[in-house]
Amino acid sequence: MALPPPRVDRHTHLEGSLDPGWVRREAASRGLTVPDVTEAFWRGEAHSFEAFIGTFVFACGFLTSRASVQAALEAAILRLPPPGAQAPRGIDLWISPHWLVRERQQITLNDLWRGLEAGLAEGRAQGVRIAVIIDAVNHFGPDHGHEVLDLVLEDLPPWVVGFSTGGLEKVPFRQWAPVFERARKAGLRLAAHAGENGPASGIREAILEAGVQRIVHGVKAGEDPAILELLVERQIPVDVCLTSNHALIPGLTRHPLPRFLAAGVRCGLGTDDPGVMRCDLPGEWDKALNTGLSLEAAQRLRDQSAEDAWSLQIGT
Repeated sequence: MALPPPRVDRHTHLEGSLDPGWVRREAASRGLTVPDVTEAFWRGEAHSFEAFIGTFVFACGFLTSRASVQAALEAAILRLPPPGAQAPRGIDLWISPHWLVRERQQITLNDLWRGLEAGLAEGRAQGVRIAVIIDAVNHFGPDHGHEVLDLVLEDLPPWVVGFSTGGLEKVPFRQWAPVFERARKAGLRLAAHAGENGPASGIREAILEAGVQRIVHGVKAGEDPAILELLVERQIPVDVCLTSNHALIPGLTRHPLPRFLAAGVRCGLGTDDPGVMRCDLPGEWDKALNTGLSLEAAQRLRDQSAEDAWSLQIGT
């Protein structure tokens, strides 16, 4: 199949984007040793959720300055297909400012914003458009969601375009509805990690009760034809992250991406935490093709990855 890969990474986390080589050098400069489990995870030899969390936390612990934030964003840019005369390139970038600024207190909000601005400028210089989505943690609950909005809304940069929840899907989305509504009134688009580590019903609830306009992962939708119908009826895009899903969702042997596309669900490819799970967008495209997509389905996946990307619609 000769189709080139999509040129937009529809879902990647700043905190999971630092290049392992950069992390090793930074750790050495601080007199720290990279944990064995982290090296094993980077080599693809460890696949437990605990190993992922340990690697994620260790790596993003180095996001302590404007330069480190810029380095993470530049690493994400490098994982796109190379520049060319084809369609524009873009990144829909998730960030967790409350976790970095308030909970871990490892960087100031001003330095986080300034580092992102520098990375955005580098992206523009390379023809890459970027949209930033603020991520809150579902299992911390709605009060945490309001704290996230309290932190960022007072002086929100224009390139922040969305609000999302991630983490463990333990708190029903109906309880998060007031937080999503507050974010919507502030002019932010709404997304949610749903149907990843929670039930398929969470996808329906996120859409119908929380007003979410975009689903991240959504793997469990493959278990319920009614939810697939809802996604198609409402034209809700789904961000698909194949490497991440196979690594972190127990028992996932065959990804439902072909089923999604056959049902008419709008899908796009993302890398999720590519500095942790060592992947890039061309590699995710190869994995998508290896799921057995028809040429027509692959073309739709490629086109919709760009058509529904917030970075290309309203990004900087």
